[in-house]
Parts: sequence; structure tokens; C-alpha cells
Amino acid sequence: MRRAEAENGDLHQPRNMLLNTFRCSIVLKGLFALFECVTGATLFFVRGRTLNRIALRIGTLDLSRNRHDWINVHLRHMAAGITGTGRHFAAAYLLSHGLVKVVLVIELLRNRLWAYPLLIAVLGAFVGYQGYRFVLTHSIAMIALSVFDLAVITLTALEYREQLALRRTSH
Repeated sequence: MRRAEAENGDLHQPRNMLLNTFRCSIVLKGLFALFECVTGATLFFVRGRTLNRIALRIGTLDLSRNRHDWINVHLRHMAAGITGTGRHFAAAYLLSHGLVKVVLVIELLRNRLWAYPLLIAVLGAFVGYQGYRFVLTHSIAMIALSVFDLAVITLTALEYREQLALRRTSH
């Protein structure tokens, strides 16, 4: 009897690994979405001058003290870009992007079937936009986000297919 249970457990191992990988990727996506929400809210409610000062202070914490250091250069560039309409666009983008993903992640963790294809569509749209931004900016961050989003899309599609099959066999 135990041998049959062990063999049956082995059959479920790939399913459990897929489910755990899917859940881990969704939780990471949710944590990043919360970070986007906090960043977007900060851009809305904290004055541009204060944000510039914070970014420049963070840059001075760099131990190399080299003004041409990669971190310092990018922090100064970011600080210069977070003023005026650019700041409001970034805030609106991050808040909307983050809030949509937070809601979808919560619904996926609650196993709502409708959330699977919606997350796939939303992330697909974001990947398209990130590709467009990459063409304009050549930002490696856009590629990294797109690769992670594509991995989450793949895991979501696989899990969605599993959920549909499970629901068909239980009815």
C-alpha cells in the first residue's frame, strides 16, 4: 500500500512543482506591484525638490565617491527626470500598473478562474509597452521586466490549463 502511495505521490510531484513555482512567481509579482504602488504614491505626494535631494543623498552614500560612477550617474539622471509632467506620468503609470497587478495577484491566490486570462492579457500588454520603451530608451530594466513577465505569463497559462482540467474532472 505504501509503495502505491509513494508511486502516486511521484505522479503529483511535477504538478506540485508547477503550482509552487506559479505561486512563488505570483507572490513576487505582487510584492513588486506593491513597490510600484508605494513608488507611484510617493511621486504623487512628495515634492520634486525633496525627491531630488533624497536621490542625491543616496548617491553620496556610494563608497567610491566617484561622480562618474554608474550608480551616481543614474541617480542624478533619475532625479532630474522626476520633475513636472514626467513625474506625474511616472506616478500615474506606477500606480495604475501596480494596482491592477495587486488586484489580479490577490484574485489568482484566491483561485478565481477569470483572473488567469486577464493577468495573461494585462502582462502581455505591459510586455508590449515595455518593448516599445526599450526601443526608445535601450533600458536593460525593460528587458528584465519583460523576461520576468513572460515567465509569469507562461506559468499562468500552464496553471490555468491545469485549473480548467481539474474543474472538468470534478464536475
